[in-house]
Amino acid sequence: MKTTDKIIVIDLEATCWEGQPPAGQVNEIIEIGICELDTLTGDITKNKGILIQPTRSTISPFCTQLTTITPELVAREGVTFPEAIEMLQEEYEADMFTWASYGMYDLNMLTKQCKFRNINYPLNHQHINVKELFAETFGLRKATGMNWALELLKIPLEGTHHRGVDDAKNIAKILHWCLKQ
Repeated sequence: MKTTDKIIVIDLEATCWEGQPPAGQVNEIIEIGICELDTLTGDITKNKGILIQPTRSTISPFCTQLTTITPELVAREGVTFPEAIEMLQEEYEADMFTWASYGMYDLNMLTKQCKFRNINYPLNHQHINVKELFAETFGLRKATGMNWALELLKIPLEGTHHRGVDDAKNIAKILHWCLKQ
């Protein structure tokens, strides 16, 4: 394991519907939002949104409304899930560094999709649940959503909520605040 002052922050977006998925479809990752947080300076670098073409579901109008991710955008700019995992390994050395997400959804979803696709899990097993860390550090009785955490810290939401590329950066800001306390 490398010793460093870098933590990788990830936020996933997945196909979703208003209500249950249509017959034969499942939630699958359509964006991996990622950035690197320098825990000493708070600098956020290598912020990127990796769009992924779904193979077992479609991007619903509800999903587009929530995330702004359209089927056309993913068809034009998306890569396959294995290609996205390769990018995590090559561009971020994701298995070498502690990583963080807001809650456990991202860890569970990535684990599930890697297992289904028979792909090695690409991230380090040292994970920080920023949602729980923030609640504990701020002294809340129960965990709160990312938007409310930003409001409590008087940090403006940057970008579009429910876009992985933007949420990863916002989560990194919350994490940096927690680490400074």
